[in-house]
Amino acid sequence: MQTHILGYPRIGSNRELKKACEQYWSGKTSLQELLETGRNICQQNWKTQQEAGIDLIPCNDFSYYDQVLDMTLTVGAIPKRYNEVALKTSNSELDLYFAMARGYQKDDLDITAMEMTKWFDTNYHYIVPEFYKNQEFELFSNKIINEFVGAKQAGINAKPVIIGLVSYLLLGKEKEEGFDKLDLASKLLPVYIEILQELQIQGAEWIQFDEPFLALDLNEKATETYQFVYNEIRKKFPRLKFIVTTYFEGLKDNLLLANTLPIDALHIDLVRCEEQLDDLLNTLSEDKTLSLGIVDGRNIWKNDFEKSLQLIQKATDKLGSDRVFIAPSCSLLHSPCDLDLETSLDSQIKQWLAFAKQKLAEVNLLKKLSESTNDETVLTAFEENKKAIASRKSSTLIHHNDVKQRVEAVTKLDSQRKNDFSVRKEAQEKVLNLPLFPTTTIGSFPQTKEVRSWRAQYKKGNLSSEEYRYLLKKETQKTIQWQEKIGLDVLVHGEYERNDMVEYFGEQLAGVTFTKKGWVQSYGSRCVKPPIIYGDVYRPHPMTVYWSQYAQSLTDKWIKGMLTGPVTILQWSFVRDDQPRSVTCKQIALAIRDEVADLEKAGIRIIQIDEPAIREGLPLRKSGWENYLRWAVEAFKISSCGVDDATQIHTHMCYSEFNDIIQNIADMDADVITIECSRSQMELLNAFADFKYPNEIGPGVYDIHSPRVPSKEEMVELLHKAQKVIPASQLWVNPDCGLKTRHWDETEKALLAMVSSAKEASLSYNNNTLETVNQ
Repeated sequence: MQTHILGYPRIGSNRELKKACEQYWSGKTSLQELLETGRNICQQNWKTQQEAGIDLIPCNDFSYYDQVLDMTLTVGAIPKRYNEVALKTSNSELDLYFAMARGYQKDDLDITAMEMTKWFDTNYHYIVPEFYKNQEFELFSNKIINEFVGAKQAGINAKPVIIGLVSYLLLGKEKEEGFDKLDLASKLLPVYIEILQELQIQGAEWIQFDEPFLALDLNEKATETYQFVYNEIRKKFPRLKFIVTTYFEGLKDNLLLANTLPIDALHIDLVRCEEQLDDLLNTLSEDKTLSLGIVDGRNIWKNDFEKSLQLIQKATDKLGSDRVFIAPSCSLLHSPCDLDLETSLDSQIKQWLAFAKQKLAEVNLLKKLSESTNDETVLTAFEENKKAIASRKSSTLIHHNDVKQRVEAVTKLDSQRKNDFSVRKEAQEKVLNLPLFPTTTIGSFPQTKEVRSWRAQYKKGNLSSEEYRYLLKKETQKTIQWQEKIGLDVLVHGEYERNDMVEYFGEQLAGVTFTKKGWVQSYGSRCVKPPIIYGDVYRPHPMTVYWSQYAQSLTDKWIKGMLTGPVTILQWSFVRDDQPRSVTCKQIALAIRDEVADLEKAGIRIIQIDEPAIREGLPLRKSGWENYLRWAVEAFKISSCGVDDATQIHTHMCYSEFNDIIQNIADMDADVITIECSRSQMELLNAFADFKYPNEIGPGVYDIHSPRVPSKEEMVELLHKAQKVIPASQLWVNPDCGLKTRHWDETEKALLAMVSSAKEASLSYNNNTLETVNQ
C-alpha cells in the first residue's frame, strides 16, 4: 500500500509567495528574488511531505499564479493580443505569464487580462484558456520538466502533476463560432506527448493526470475524446505509470469510461461520494490500482480514523493492499498550511482540526493502522483521534436550542417581499430619486498600508479602541468626500473596519471561530482566511449599523449598507459537517435578516447583500441542482425580504456563467444585481437579456482584479454593448467587484473615467431619444 498527495498549498506557511509576487509587481524586488522564493517553497513542501512519510510526492503542483494558466503557457495557447508583450518581455517568460493573468499597461501597450472564473465549486479562481478554430499548439514553457528535475536534484523522484488534456480543453472557452473546443484534442496531443517524452528521459515513473471532468456530466463527444487521448498516450508510453485523479464528485455514469481507460491507477473522492467505492470494487479492472481519497482536502475537520479504516479494509479485502493507495480527496491547495502555527485557537476546537501538514500525518497514520501495526506511537495517535471525534460529538460549544427553534419556525412568508418588483420600483424611485445610469461601487475601497497597520496595531493593543475608531472615521470621511467630489450617485463607507468580506462577519457571529495563519489562495496573490463554522450560528449584536449610520451622517447622498449574504458566508467558510449545509445556511440567513432590519431602522434605504458564491455552490452534477438552488435562494430571501418596498435591496455576483440558473437568480428578487462583466466584454449579460430579466442590473464596466486602468471610451463602449441587450432604464454603472485590493492611484483614475462614461452614456441616450421623438 502506498500513500500520495494530489497537490500541496503553494503560498507558503506565512504567505511568502503572495508577498514576493506583489513586491515583484511593484518593482521592489528582482525576478531572481521571486524565482528564489518559488524554489524555496517547492523545496520546503517536498521536504515536509518526505518527512511525513508520503510515498509519491507531487511536483508541478506549485504555481506563481494559477495551474491552469501554467498549462496555457506550457502548450503555447497564448492569445495573439500578447504577441507584443512577449517581444517586450523576451527576457522573462514570467512577465508574459503575469500579463496574461493581470493585463498589461505600460510601454505604450494596453492589453486586457484573460478571463477568470471559479474552479468548479471552490472559491479558487482560474484563468480561462482561450481557444480558436484550428488553433496550433507548441511546447512553449518547460516548467513541468524543470520542476521534476528540481525535485530529483532534491533527492525526490516526484510524481509530476499535469492537468489532463480533456479537462484542460473543457476548462477553456471557444472565442469564435463554428467549432467545438474538443476538436482541438488531436492538435494538442503532440505537445502532451512531447512533455511525457522529456519526463520519461529524465526518469519519471508515475505521472498524475488531473481529470476532474470525469466526475461531471459528459456528452458523447467528451467520452470519445477521453478514449482517444488515453489510448494514444498509452501506445506511446507503455512503461510509464499513469494515475488519473477525479475529485469533488463521484464517477457515477462515467465509471465504465474511467475503468476502461488504459491507465495504471484511478483516484476517487470518497469524501464527496463514498457510495462509489462499492461500484468500483465490483468492477475495477485487474490491471488497475485504486486510490482512495479518504482524507478531506476541502475542509479542516480531523479525519475519523475508525470510519476511514473500515473503507480501507473493504478495499484491501477485495483488491489486496498492493492495489490500494491512500490519499486526500483532492489537492490540499484548498486547505490552510499548518495547524501548529495557531497558538490562540480555543484548545477544544483546535483538537478537532487538521490542516494540510496534519493531513499528511493522517494519510501516513491510516496506512500504518491498516497494516495492523504494533507501534505504540501509532496506536496512541489512534486513541487520541477517537477521543477528539467523540469530544466534538458531545461538546456543549456546538448546540444552541434557541437557534434551532428559530430555524424550525421559519415560514414561507419570511422569504417573500410585500409586493412585486414593479410596485417596489415605483416606491424606490420616489424615495431615492436617482438619475439614469446611476453610478456606485461594489463596497470596499483600497485598504492602504496605513489602514492595515492601524488594524495590526489595534489587535496588538498598541492602539486603543478610541484611537483606532478615530483613525477609521477620518479615512471614512475622506472617502465619502472624494466620492461626492467625483459625482458618484450611491456612496459606500469604504469598509476600512473590515479585514475580509466573510471574516468580518464571521468574527461577530456566534458559532464561528478564526485562525491567525489559516490562509488559503483565492486567486493569484489573493489569500483569504475562511471562518470555521463549528456550531449553531446567530448574531449576538448589530455588526455594521454603526459605520453605515456614521457614513450617512456625513452626506446628503444615499449610503449603501454593505453585507455578505448567507450562501457566500457558508461557501467561503470551513463548514461543520455534522448537519446539512442547508440548515447552517438558514441559521446564517436569519442572522443577516436581523442586520438588514437594524440597518433599515437606522435610515439606510439601500442595502447590498453580496452573494458572489451562489453559482459556485452548485453541485457539479445537474441532478443535485434543484435541491441546492431551492434552499440557497430561500436563504437569500430570508435575509432580504423583511424590509419595506421603498428599501432597495442589491446583490452582487462574481465571475459565473448564469444561463443555467437565470430563473433562480430572478427568484432571488433583488431590486438590483451587479455582476462581473468586463473581462467577458458583456457576454454574460446575454443570459439576462434572453431571459428578459425584469429587475435592475449593474454590469461591471472595469476589471478590478487587474492593475490596468481602462479608458472612459472603453467603458462607454461596454455600456453601449449593454444597452443593446438590456433597457437603459434597468442599467447601473459600477466596477466588477470591490476595490479593497487596488491602489488609490488606479482607483481614482478608473472611477473618474467610470463616472464620466455614465454621464456620456446618459447624454447619448437622451439625445437619441430626443432624435427619435423628433422623427
